[in-house]
Amino acid sequence: MEHIIEFAIFGGKALVIIIGIIVVLLTIASLALKNKPEKESLEVKNLNKKFKKYTQKLNEGTLEKKELKKYLKSVKAENKKSSKSSTNNKVYVLEFIGDKKASAVDTFAQEISAVLCVAKPEDEIVVNIESPGGYVHTYGLAAAQLERIKKQGCKLTICVDKVAASGGYLMACTGDQILAAPFAIVGSIGVIAQIPNFNKILKKNDVEFKEITAGEYKRSVSLFGELTEKGIKKFTEDIENTHSLFKNFVSKYRTKMDISKIATGEIWYGIDAINNGLVDLVSTSDEYLFSKKDSSQIYSVKIVTKKSIADKLSGSAAKIMNMFTNRFQFMS
Repeated sequence: MEHIIEFAIFGGKALVIIIGIIVVLLTIASLALKNKPEKESLEVKNLNKKFKKYTQKLNEGTLEKKELKKYLKSVKAENKKSSKSSTNNKVYVLEFIGDKKASAVDTFAQEISAVLCVAKPEDEIVVNIESPGGYVHTYGLAAAQLERIKKQGCKLTICVDKVAASGGYLMACTGDQILAAPFAIVGSIGVIAQIPNFNKILKKNDVEFKEITAGEYKRSVSLFGELTEKGIKKFTEDIENTHSLFKNFVSKYRTKMDISKIATGEIWYGIDAINNGLVDLVSTSDEYLFSKKDSSQIYSVKIVTKKSIADKLSGSAAKIMNMFTNRFQFMS
């Protein structure tokens, strides 16, 4: 029994050493490959084929033998017919998932550029937006990317399944039509800025803070400087000016909306938003695209970034460490 215990302890120590060596080697390899550029590829999926595939699969699993034979024969005839008289109408589907910084804007711009290389005025571009908003300048850039579609003359349809608020709605309002799911959140046409101020704490602890600026309003409000009435007034004016830009931009595209009533910073659900002119139709993106499958060729377009070897190795190292940590916790 003692020999077995000693062997188990030896085996455990050996395992720890081996895992340690593997983690070190993986980390070194990961750091060595980290500077290599990531590979990007344009992924294009024909959604019509996906719908047909689902239909055929379900019919194969549910129809009786005679009915299935009849169905497959009709599919064959339909495919032959559609190959001769294929519809020229195309719908390109893009997606924008936004965080506070609108980090996806660069990739989104590339996806739009790719579509605009082939899109014709009779084509439609559908963009599914999901964002609670964020920084003014980055969401302004994202909205400007959507304006490129309008300039090319293509129909732009915006779908909101979950949320397009604040900066997200700034983007959405550029659409020729906006569709929102019944409980999707839209609106929040307002501006907010939050800056903590530690000046009183510094004074309390006899810490002197000096801030040297050139220009009367270079820094109206800061983290450590004293809050002044003049500074707060200027900062408020800047917020109001930004809000005015926001309202003017929305009014440019949503001409029937009473902007004075809507631009209060409030949010609405899709079912109520339609009554206030924020959206045009209550519908999910899935429902809308499904309704297009018989009249148009629908293509999902997305830039996919392939994981580098460094990322894969880092992930492997993390998994090994987690596995070892979990095992150690269990044993203790």
